[in-house]
Amino acid sequence: MTILDYQKPASLEEAYALLGKKNAVILGGGMWLRLQKRKRISCAIDLSALGLDQIEETEEGFRIGAYVTLRQIEVHPGLAAYSHGAITAAVDHIVGVQFRNLATVGGSVFGRFGFSDILTVFTALGASVELYHNGVMPMEAFADSGIKGDIITHILLPKKSPDACVYLCHRNASTDFPVLNTTVCLRGKELACSVGSRPLRAVTAHTDRPEQTDEARRAYAEKIMENTVFSSNRRGSEEYRKALCKTLVRRALEIMDREE
Repeated sequence: MTILDYQKPASLEEAYALLGKKNAVILGGGMWLRLQKRKRISCAIDLSALGLDQIEETEEGFRIGAYVTLRQIEVHPGLAAYSHGAITAAVDHIVGVQFRNLATVGGSVFGRFGFSDILTVFTALGASVELYHNGVMPMEAFADSGIKGDIITHILLPKKSPDACVYLCHRNASTDFPVLNTTVCLRGKELACSVGSRPLRAVTAHTDRPEQTDEARRAYAEKIMENTVFSSNRRGSEEYRKALCKTLVRRALEIMDREE
């Protein structure tokens, strides 16, 4: 990979103008650039001077800057309490601490990777994405939008924390990409169940909470599996992922019912 020009803009307006150049990219932590097919970057844009590396708790909820690292959200006590530990659980197996000290939340979300643990937990939590040009939109809508050529400035979490939230995944090795991941998040009687690494990006079902019985949990997990599209890659087959989905969703519900 060849970078022809490096720029550190003093404003988002300047950064957005630079992004309009052909083959320009937001540098972020730089950890996911190796996954891109491009061999030549005309302009690498560094947003580190724009104050996007803070986690704020406001009257509207949590406001997470795009340059906040995965390690920052992993160890943040407020986010851990808000998500009942689900955010910490979703990132603590991503490669290693050295990687998480560099990889950014914005890069993880904007990439909309099928294997993303971040998308799975944030969509279940009802997060929104704040974009410089396109404004605020639900993360679910952003994930399906195909928007390019814009800049994520913040991830927004609603003020009211969920009543319960559980993240689970299965990996073939502890620091490998997940074969499948899931998050269940309860607010009142509404349950959000997000399934990711299918190996497609996470999708979220919004349903009523099932009864707190083993039979109801198994039936709910079966229904989620039947209504979710899976496919195969070198980490696992479609049928294996279907079996994992039923198991992980059921276990997440068991944990939620036990700990609530």
